[in-house]
Amino acid sequence: MNISTAIAAERTELAAMLDDLSPAQWDAPSLCAGWRVREVAAHMSMGFRYRLPHLALELLKARGDIDRMADRRARQDAAILSTAQLISAIRDNARHPWKPPVGGSAAALGHDVIHGLDITIALGIDRRIPDDRVRILLDAISSRTARFFGADLNGVQLRADDLDWSFGTGTPLIGSAQDLLLVAYGRKLPPGHLRGQTSDRYVAA
Repeated sequence: MNISTAIAAERTELAAMLDDLSPAQWDAPSLCAGWRVREVAAHMSMGFRYRLPHLALELLKARGDIDRMADRRARQDAAILSTAQLISAIRDNARHPWKPPVGGSAAALGHDVIHGLDITIALGIDRRIPDDRVRILLDAISSRTARFFGADLNGVQLRADDLDWSFGTGTPLIGSAQDLLLVAYGRKLPPGHLRGQTSDRYVAA
């Protein structure tokens, strides 16, 4: 699948999912530590809503710490933007060419997919990402990207039980491909998503 097409489809579907959430769900915790669903949605749309010079200024205010900048911007925007505005920012920019500073189009797709899963998994929404999108992201996983996202994969082999895919060597950690994507991106999941001797390492407290 063309990655631009995959990105557009993912954003369109995520906007539809967000449109169905209740007020309580918008204020529920996500898998992103310290962020509710509304902060995640604000972060997902940040690259569409701000031009590069503004983001550069925000990064300067954060003393070059991109995580600090993203956290502050997400919290501030979530406090002032309505849910309708956040949904529109994602839906209306389905074909926006934004990309993260590194990683290109695959990283842009990963940004949307992972943050979408941060929301749906935390809320218990059964949304399966289409296999063709998941495979684009599985192919991009490396030891370097896992370290970048703080994923502890030492001595562990990620092994999907719904696709023919594995990564790494060691004790098998078994789950769906999209759940293992979250692990590779440094997330901890609710109980019941993963199997294997090391599964407790990746379960949210």
